[in-house]
Amino acid sequence: MKPSQAILQKFTGPALVGILLSVLPIVFTSVLTYYAISHEPFIRSLSVWAWTGITIALAMMSAGLTPPTILALIFGYFLGWQAILPIFVINFGGILFINLIVRWLDHDRFLAFLHRNPKAQSALNRILDKELEVIFFAKLSPILPFGLTNLMFALSGAKLKNILLGGFLGMTPRTILAIWSGREAREIRTLLENPNQSIWGQVIIAALILVSIAGLWQVLQRALKKRG
Repeated sequence: MKPSQAILQKFTGPALVGILLSVLPIVFTSVLTYYAISHEPFIRSLSVWAWTGITIALAMMSAGLTPPTILALIFGYFLGWQAILPIFVINFGGILFINLIVRWLDHDRFLAFLHRNPKAQSALNRILDKELEVIFFAKLSPILPFGLTNLMFALSGAKLKNILLGGFLGMTPRTILAIWSGREAREIRTLLENPNQSIWGQVIIAALILVSIAGLWQVLQRALKKRG
């Protein structure tokens, strides 16, 4: 088999989705930031129905386009605490959308790969025994990409109810923090260019990252020792 053919075979559906989920958020976040800064008066004039339509559209697109944190900052800036419901609708929509994509693409090929690699399958099974905890701590961290973590959990075979519950519990603290930061900001340009201006915001972000890392480490260690 030619090297080029071997490389092409590695580009399965989920692999291509993973690459897109790494590139698209960077591009779309830049576009969204520019639009929000340039059209602030227009956005402020939007009606409730317009915000509802935006929420529905982003619920279908947020899975691969933009991190929820930037949306929470923007929604919080324009809507205040009323942004809580739309943001969680968008987050859950992104999770569901990724699961549908994975099932539509070659999910079976990924599972077949695991079956051919007993060690990988064994490690995955151990982690899945603690999947709710793993999902919670992964979603707690503000630095782990939203789309890629959703893709990883969908590919692993984690139960959708655990992905939704763990995602809800893990993302709530950082979502509330982002909405609060948006609500307290006086200028959207300053908010989006430096979202963690306050010392308390920086402390909370650092704490969430540390708790996420420590939690994931402990869960994985317990899972590996249990069947080691």
